[in-house]
Amino acid sequence: MHVVVVGQGYVGLPLAVYAAEAGHQVVAYDTDVSKIKQLSVGETYIDDIPPERIRRLVDDGSLHPTAEAQDIEPYEIAVIAVPTPLTDGVPDLSHVESAAVALAQALRPGAAVVLESTTYPGTTRNSVGALLQKHSGLCAGQDFHLGFSPERTDPGNPDWNLTNTPKIVAGIDRASLDALCTFYRTFVNRVVPVSGCEEAEYAKLLENTFRHVNIALINEMATLGHELGIDVWESMEAAATKPFGFMKFTPGPGVGGHCLPVDPQYLSWHSRRTLGRRSRFIELADEINADRPLHVVRRITQALNDRKKAVNGAGVLLLGLSYKKNIQDTRESPTVRVVRELVRLGADVRVADPHVPLDAEIPGIPTHQVKRVDCEPSTLAASDVTVLLTDHDRFDYADIATHSAYVLDCRRRLQTLEHVEYL
Repeated sequence: MHVVVVGQGYVGLPLAVYAAEAGHQVVAYDTDVSKIKQLSVGETYIDDIPPERIRRLVDDGSLHPTAEAQDIEPYEIAVIAVPTPLTDGVPDLSHVESAAVALAQALRPGAAVVLESTTYPGTTRNSVGALLQKHSGLCAGQDFHLGFSPERTDPGNPDWNLTNTPKIVAGIDRASLDALCTFYRTFVNRVVPVSGCEEAEYAKLLENTFRHVNIALINEMATLGHELGIDVWESMEAAATKPFGFMKFTPGPGVGGHCLPVDPQYLSWHSRRTLGRRSRFIELADEINADRPLHVVRRITQALNDRKKAVNGAGVLLLGLSYKKNIQDTRESPTVRVVRELVRLGADVRVADPHVPLDAEIPGIPTHQVKRVDCEPSTLAASDVTVLLTDHDRFDYADIATHSAYVLDCRRRLQTLEHVEYL
C-alpha cells in the first residue's frame, strides 16, 4: 500500500520503518527538518531503530522521509502519530489538527486515516474526522475510512516492540475497522478489534492512568517507609512474591515522557469539561508524582545538612537526564525539575548521561549554570553528593560506589553501603 506516517518521533518512526519493511511504500513526514535530514542519509535519533535499518529502506526507496507537505500524494493508508502536549494544563491538539488538514489535501475515496496520538474520547470522530471532511469535501464512513489505534511504544524495551505488542484497533464503522485491521496485520502479530473509537481512546487513557496511580502509590509508600525507618524496597520485593492480587511498581524521582505526566490529565480535563466532575485519583496521583523531584532535593539537602554542609556551593552530580533507562528521551524528565531547584538553591550542579549528547540542548535547564560531564572517577570524587536519577546500564556502578562521598540512589541500583541511601 501507499502509506503516509505523519510524525517521526518515538511512535511514528518505528511505525514507518516496520510498515516499509512489510512491503509498503511509506512517506515519513515531519515538520522537523533536522529529523528528516538525518533520516534521509540513513541516520537515526531513536535508540530502538538502528541506522542500518533506515539506510536500507531509504536506499531501496520504500521509505521516503520528507518535511514538505506537497510530498504527501494520494495514499491508501495515513497514520497520524504527532505529539499531544498540555498547554497551561489544557490539551493541545494543534499538531493533530495540522496533520489532519495536511492529509485532507491528498485524501481520495477509499483511503483510510488512523489516529495513533493519545487524546481524550471523541477526538478521532469530532476533530480529525471533521477536519478531513471539511478540507477534502469527502464524507467519513461513506467516502473514506477513519479510525483510532493507540500507540503502545515502550522505548528501550528489549522484549516488546511494535510487532509483538497486541494492537488495539477501532473504526467509525465496520468497513473502517476491517480496512485498518488489514493494514496493521501486515506487521503486527495480534490485532485487537474494539467496537468504537471512543472505547479505544478510553482504553489508552486507562492504561496510562493505571500506571500513573500505582506509581504514585508506591512513591507515597516509599516516602512513608523512609520516615518510619523501614526499608520499603525490601518490603516491596517481599510483597512481589505473592502470585496473585499484587503487581510490582517501583518508586523513583518522578515520572517523565509523554504518557504519565500528560495523558491522564487529558482524561481529567475531559471529565471536568463534559461532566463537571473531578477525577480525584488522577489529581492526587499528579500531585504526588509532581512532588517527587522536590522530594529528591529535600533528601539532598538533608544529606548535606547531616554532613554539616549547605546546599549553597555544594557540588552535586546528577546521573541521568532521560526520563527512563537506556534511552535519550528527556521529555518531561524529572531531572529537569531537580536541576532547576538545585540551581535556585545555589548548588554547583553537574549532569552526566551517556545517552544524551553533551551538546544537546535540554529545554528547562539553564546551560550557563549547569555543566554537562562524563561519569568518571575524578568527577565522582569531586562531588559532595552523587544522585542516581536514571539507572542506565552504561553507568559504571562499581566506580559510583567506590569514588562517591555520598550517593542518593533513586533506583536502588547500588548495593547497600554506609554512604549509599535509597530514595
